Amino acid sequence: MTPPTRRRLAILYPGDRAARRVATVDNNRFAALFAAFAAAGVDAEPAVYHDDFCAEVRDQLLRVDGVLVWVNPLNTECGRVVLDAMLRDAAAAGIFVSAHPDVILTLGTKEVLYQTRDIGWGGDTHCYRSIDALRQQLPSRLASGAARVLKQHRGNDGIGVWKVQHDASDAPLHADAVVRVRHAKRGSVEEKISLAEFFSRCTAYFAAGGMMIDQPYQARLTEGITRCYLVHDKVAGFGHQAINALFPTPSGGAPTDAPTPGPRLYHPPDTPQFQALKQKVEHEWVRAAQKLLAIETTQLPIIWDCDFLLGAKDDAGRDTYVLCEINVSSVAPYPASALPYMVEATLARLGERKQ
Repeated sequence: MTPPTRRRLAILYPGDRAARRVATVDNNRFAALFAAFAAAGVDAEPAVYHDDFCAEVRDQLLRVDGVLVWVNPLNTECGRVVLDAMLRDAAAAGIFVSAHPDVILTLGTKEVLYQTRDIGWGGDTHCYRSIDALRQQLPSRLASGAARVLKQHRGNDGIGVWKVQHDASDAPLHADAVVRVRHAKRGSVEEKISLAEFFSRCTAYFAAGGMMIDQPYQARLTEGITRCYLVHDKVAGFGHQAINALFPTPSGGAPTDAPTPGPRLYHPPDTPQFQALKQKVEHEWVRAAQKLLAIETTQLPIIWDCDFLLGAKDDAGRDTYVLCEINVSSVAPYPASALPYMVEATLARLGERKQ
């Protein structure tokens, strides 16, 4: 009797020619994932990628059944234009690709915060599609004195994310009005600048079809941010970061006194303190987002995450949650609890290709 053909999988991550030449299943940050696939009977192999040898990687992918991709478009010299074209070709040839570039464009930008604002994890969220729209609409939203958080369309590590506040409640705002701003980029401090200067700093975010998303600042940020890791539509673990970007300075402290972000602590999906959030994510919000964005469950990434802040408590005293970001293109590290979920979901996708 002929033994069943073992399934082949590539794990693609960035590197140069030298890194590709010496790559093994053990000498990269996905070693535990490679081991988990090996234990499940999958022949997983590293696929170190750079645009300079894209054709070589393409040939490699056409010899496997699927590829899991970890390339952050914002941490590469040329973005993912060449890579994404190659991945689309591979997918068209029947190779399972996760996350597919089209899904990244649907889920992995800040615009999704605006598109899904009414499904239960959003709320008072706005979208500015031009610098003129920002100039015209933001002042009225700052007039109450409440802080807003503005985010560029695509960014990471807090780049292009700003907390903005005008202290003179209900006063008319003009170009010379002074606002307090703080960039979420690590090492930034609060500044007092004119509204006109803030608009000037934001101009670059609208280049090449860019936009900015506007959400209320959440006062309960001091209770931490919870990252919910998903495999397709199932929660596979959590990460909790007590101190994070835009954490306020101590009362009476100087702008430079704000604490720096701390480590993210990982937890399995059955952790009691996160069960209410897990229920909402799995049984309400992801389903609603899929319907709204026309994404089938099998199209969802093998690993992705949603970052949540605590909103105001509801009338019954229960926590509410506000989505502040979705990460899709390069989710790592992730909790160890996610590994079996990732393997199971990948096996199902590879099995579909074998049929």
